[in-house]
Amino acid sequence: MGALWHGFSDMGAVAADGAFVLHRGEGAYVWDTAGTRYLDVTAGLWFANVGHGRTEIAERVGEQLGRLAAYSGFGDYTVDVTVELAERLSAMAPVPGSKVLFGSGGSDSVETAAKLARRYWHEVGQPDRRIVIGRQKAYHGMHYAGTALSGLPPNREGYGELVTDAETVAWDSAADLDQTIERLGAGNVAAFFCEPVEGAGGVWPPPDGYLAEVRAVCRHHDVLFVADEVVTGFGRIGGTWFASSRFGLEPDIVTTAKGLTSGYVPMGATLVAPRVAEPFFRSGAGVWWRHGYTYGGHAGAAVAAMANLDIIEREHLLDAAARLEKSLPVLLGPLAELDSVAEVRAGVGALAAVQLADPGEALGVAKRLRAHGIATRAVGAGGIQVSPPFVMTDDEVGTLASALTAVLS
Repeated sequence: MGALWHGFSDMGAVAADGAFVLHRGEGAYVWDTAGTRYLDVTAGLWFANVGHGRTEIAERVGEQLGRLAAYSGFGDYTVDVTVELAERLSAMAPVPGSKVLFGSGGSDSVETAAKLARRYWHEVGQPDRRIVIGRQKAYHGMHYAGTALSGLPPNREGYGELVTDAETVAWDSAADLDQTIERLGAGNVAAFFCEPVEGAGGVWPPPDGYLAEVRAVCRHHDVLFVADEVVTGFGRIGGTWFASSRFGLEPDIVTTAKGLTSGYVPMGATLVAPRVAEPFFRSGAGVWWRHGYTYGGHAGAAVAAMANLDIIEREHLLDAAARLEKSLPVLLGPLAELDSVAEVRAGVGALAAVQLADPGEALGVAKRLRAHGIATRAVGAGGIQVSPPFVMTDDEVGTLASALTAVLS
């Protein structure tokens, strides 16, 4: 038995069957240690937006690591490239002028947002606003706050109550959110966390009008609206940098990671609208928010993000994601006619899920697809995840559809 403990895994099964060990990647493909090629249908884990093997990113990161790999971002310290990245993200944020806090991934970003929501209300004289609300089917990462906010019961199982004052509402009902806030008392609610497209819960696009409705509910009750765009951010929503911009949400806080660097170096960023940042930026106010991460704003990661964003802009990959938004439902949609498929969810961003009629078959299907040159995984309750690199062609999506047809038939 090997020493590596895999995340989200049955380690007894991994130890018995062996790991699926990858060696290299290029574009929309990865290769295992035996040299077999696979179409990477999940973009690693929702993150390889620009594809694999981008030596431009590696070279720019290497140059930065040789000059100054990292330094503390606490107090008044920072690194020049980190400042440059923060200004770039502030300019593209759904709410112009947003402030940017960096971490090492999406779970850091969610934890930052949950703590900040509570601390904001404390600073503006409403310290009772501590309750945070999430949705059924939502993920929100695996730190304490994110786990408490999760709408996936197995992710909370066996820990007890990690965070007090956390609630869950229906994933598809703005009325349920409104009624829950009324029941709890708006003066006790800090924030509502919302994935524009629920990712790890099974790729669930928002019902028509839902996002506008829940945003209106939050405005009515003066509850902070947190858009969890760890999956949808940086182009995966298709055509724009953020789902919040596409749907006009004007969020108070945005959590991001994954596509920020396309996974080349771990990094997350929390974008904070001016309203929420203001109490902490008052001149002479002396407000210290004692929060931050050792590697927040890591110089090597910041350079990876800058290089990644350069590629997305230069190669018009936001448009490529919009193309995939159209081609995924067209090419994968016919799978819904198979007896083994319950439905195909697609049409909002470069995202899709093939929902199996028997959810228990999903893990086996994902493994059998490898024999057809496809690398993917089970997601949610019996779905097959499709979140391709933006460089994947429509012909390659067709290859995926053919492989799925062969396995599911």
